[in-house]
Amino acid sequence: MSFSYLSHLSCPRCDRTFSSEEGVLTCLSCGSPLFARYDAQRLRRALAREALSARPRGLWRYHELLPVRDEANIVTLGESFTPIVPLVASGRDMGLGRLFAKDEGRLPSGTFKARGATVGVSRARELGVTKLALPTNGNAGAAWALYAARAGMKATVVMPDSAPTVPRKECVAAGAHLFVTGGTIGDAGRLVGRAAERYGWYDVSTLREPYRLEGKKTMGIEIAEQFGWEVPDVIVYPTGGGAGVIGIHKGLLELRELGWIGDRLPRMVVVQSAGCAPLVRAFEEGRDASEPWPDPATIAFGMRVPKALGDFLILDVVRKTGGTAVAVTDAEILQERAGTVRREGLDVCPEGAAALAGARRLAAAGWLQGDETVLVMNTGSGLKYAEQIDGMGEPLGADDELPDMLSGGV
Repeated sequence: MSFSYLSHLSCPRCDRTFSSEEGVLTCLSCGSPLFARYDAQRLRRALAREALSARPRGLWRYHELLPVRDEANIVTLGESFTPIVPLVASGRDMGLGRLFAKDEGRLPSGTFKARGATVGVSRARELGVTKLALPTNGNAGAAWALYAARAGMKATVVMPDSAPTVPRKECVAAGAHLFVTGGTIGDAGRLVGRAAERYGWYDVSTLREPYRLEGKKTMGIEIAEQFGWEVPDVIVYPTGGGAGVIGIHKGLLELRELGWIGDRLPRMVVVQSAGCAPLVRAFEEGRDASEPWPDPATIAFGMRVPKALGDFLILDVVRKTGGTAVAVTDAEILQERAGTVRREGLDVCPEGAAALAGARRLAAAGWLQGDETVLVMNTGSGLKYAEQIDGMGEPLGADDELPDMLSGGV
């Protein structure tokens, strides 16, 4: 049995196909992102889903549906299943009886970005890449820097100067060449594109190569398996570049083609910040693509993307699944983050808090029903944004007051 059933690459916009071994990164005809495609007929005959139960519970248990042909090329830091946590108190507060969060903050590097990095770096190694580059709002750069270090590759990371401190330090600690620039991630992306062309670097910007997406799709496969090969009614996703939305949907479509899940797919909900909501605006206006958002600003740095390269793919997923798009304010994000850690003991990242705030809005509007299974994606650990904890609470008193409190029987 093959380690990978990778067949070819295809363009979701113009349907042109390419060999997966030619090193093509985006469609040579229309510039669209490319999708990795697999031989589902052969795989269906070769592997039953029940066989997975004997494998370690981690991302690479799905290796037949991942693009690495030789197991020796896998670059891993031990990506285990991430837990699906019932949010009973928050659900009660929102009027949702079956509210869950998938906590991606348990992955190496502390965010879901590890999924794209482990698969993307592994495939890059297989293709002979030694130097890669990417723009980032923080966490993707940190993840790719760590995995590149493990693979013995050189990584160049370009961040806007508004990016958080912790991911910057992670990049430097991992030995990446870090450049900080003004503007947005779009500006950083243009710098990376020019530099990659000049120096021959492998550009792993979101959807600028086909394989990061393959790591992201394992969220969808994992969700299906964790729900007993069923799917939730709704998945709520905090969205910047949107590879997670596209990836989850792609993974579920592949499972459906294999006959591992039924025909029904979750309604996909895109949540963005009111300070940077190009996809929400495009969805509300009925357009197939977004316009660049002027002066994007939000404390949820991962969603500070003025225009996603795959915007037309994201909007297509939302509409085809009967989903929706909603924007929330920074005040709502901070309130939801503080409330979630106090109610549930789960310190979500600001993007995860945004997704929860979006679910709250949709529940209040009646779009979400109380008996539906609603899964909110928390894309990272709140500890990566410790500076935002300021103001969420203060100590009760000075340490010299504690003896008096104890003697009084408190």
